[in-house]
Amino acid sequence: MPFRVTGMDDVKTQSTEKLLALVKEKREALRVFRFGGAGSRTRNVREGRTLRRDVAQILTELKAREIVKGK
Repeated sequence: MPFRVTGMDDVKTQSTEKLLALVKEKREALRVFRFGGAGSRTRNVREGRTLRRDVAQILTELKAREIVKGK
């Protein structure tokens, strides 16, 4: 079962390597969601919004870690 981001607390507890892998996985899932049903009606539009939100939260945490590391 894929890891489901339920909040920033989940993201903050994961390692950087795990987050990078998770971003890759979520981006692939979003790509499949967008283009997998090309020409047909999308079943669950909320899934796309959730995937985009998850990617944004993970990237925000990675950027925050990069800023802290640079100080």
